[in-house]
Amino acid sequence: MKTRVLFGVVGFVFVLLALYVFPPVVLELIVAALCVLATYEVLGSTGLVRNRLMLMLSCLISFLFAAGHSSLVEFGMQAVVQVLVLSMLLLSFVILLRFHDSMRAGEIAWGFFGALIVPYLMLSLLRIFQMEYHHGPFLVLLPLLAAWGADTCALFTGLFFGKHKLAPVVSPKKTVEGAVGGVIGGALLVMLAAVLMNVFLDLELPIWAGAALGAGGAVLGVLGDLSFSVIKRQTGIKDYGSIFPGHGGVLDRFDSVLFVSPVAEILFRVIW
Repeated sequence: MKTRVLFGVVGFVFVLLALYVFPPVVLELIVAALCVLATYEVLGSTGLVRNRLMLMLSCLISFLFAAGHSSLVEFGMQAVVQVLVLSMLLLSFVILLRFHDSMRAGEIAWGFFGALIVPYLMLSLLRIFQMEYHHGPFLVLLPLLAAWGADTCALFTGLFFGKHKLAPVVSPKKTVEGAVGGVIGGALLVMLAAVLMNVFLDLELPIWAGAALGAGGAVLGVLGDLSFSVIKRQTGIKDYGSIFPGHGGVLDRFDSVLFVSPVAEILFRVIW
């Protein structure tokens, strides 16, 4: 627990530096690295993709997808996505034809999931950060607060009041009472953050939007957590990795954020 807390504090300080002190390219490189690691974890750590060439292709496409979001790239995202999807499709079947005797066809589907879907969800944080006109570097904190803040509220509510298991097989420690506490706590935390940002940054974020993001983010965070826990259960692994001491892999730490941040991005774009 001490290692978990210590790394969490250090990680939080580093995130603040990346958001507000370092040049944007530093954050872009960090997110790109997270995308590649998440791709490897969901495909390689689980064994869902066993062909090494297919695994390398998926990680490469994931990196290029993240690189396409960089402020240094002049191409439009639509062109980048089209090229990457077509490249992934053609090269995946080339690999399948080459290794048809040992490679499962289902690895192509998982490859697409790991190379494109997972990075797309992760990169929503970067897309929010790049909303410069609406204080993107501060706005990106809201989906993180909705996911991680609600999870913390759920943890303590479950410890004190938890009696009924939410998903006893997939995640034995989660309780219905904890989930309710997470929804309430998430709504209050994001509402408070929205009020502070409206006062000090003139953000003009409706309070109802903060409440909706907090409460909805808590629900989506649990859904993301349970969804990636199912994959771990079915593939027989305990953690996706060990890159974060006390926390596990990238997906062990960001599984809830993956479902919250794209919805937050859509909400912000609708409002503004």
